[in-house]
Amino acid sequence: MVRRVIEIDRDKCNGCGACANACHEGAIGMVNGKAKLLRDDYCDGLGDCLPTCPTGAITFVEREALEYDREAVEKNMKAKAEKKEVFHGCPSSRMHTFNRTSESIEQMPAVNKSQLGQWPCQIKLVPINAPYFNNAELLIAADCTAYAYANMHNEFMRGKITVIGCPKLDDIDYSEKLTEIIRQNDIKSVTIVRMEVPCCLSVLNRKISLKCCSFLCHLKPIPYSPIKPSSQS
Repeated sequence: MVRRVIEIDRDKCNGCGACANACHEGAIGMVNGKAKLLRDDYCDGLGDCLPTCPTGAITFVEREALEYDREAVEKNMKAKAEKKEVFHGCPSSRMHTFNRTSESIEQMPAVNKSQLGQWPCQIKLVPINAPYFNNAELLIAADCTAYAYANMHNEFMRGKITVIGCPKLDDIDYSEKLTEIIRQNDIKSVTIVRMEVPCCLSVLNRKISLKCCSFLCHLKPIPYSPIKPSSQS
């Protein structure tokens, strides 16, 4: 039958998971960091999920689809309630508690020195023609990586010029600025460190735009290394 159901634009979806939480029927789930209509017969076509989408990725369409099956929805919701609660939102928002071993002051390693080579370090604040970019090894890092990866300074930041940003929460497109930084300066290498959660990659691809790096690296032979530390590293 032809009826009204939702349609999700994967390119616009930022992986926040708000629609999955708003869908009372369980028709929407998160797959590889993106919202997806899991079953047509779970979608009632009322659109409770539409107002929650911050990017306008959800719209109504009229197409061939299975009839809304209230009985199947109620059965599915009952089964979910009986099981352990399933998290449907963005993986980066899911709560975790890490079992860290507390160490006495005597057991703690010596304090490492900061390897930050310049200031400012926020992508939106660094000047494009800053002198420290000349002949630099450039590190582009998502904000959370420095907190999740204990050896971030010594392993990744040492000897590099570091610029940081949150690809999910920063309301800015980094691609133009990074393109000009690479174009106008003698950059020796580019390393990108991101979190392992899918939304960090999907939004990073759009906002930091690996296209600008790969395009310029093609014109200028710059070594490029993507790295993703675990949230528990």
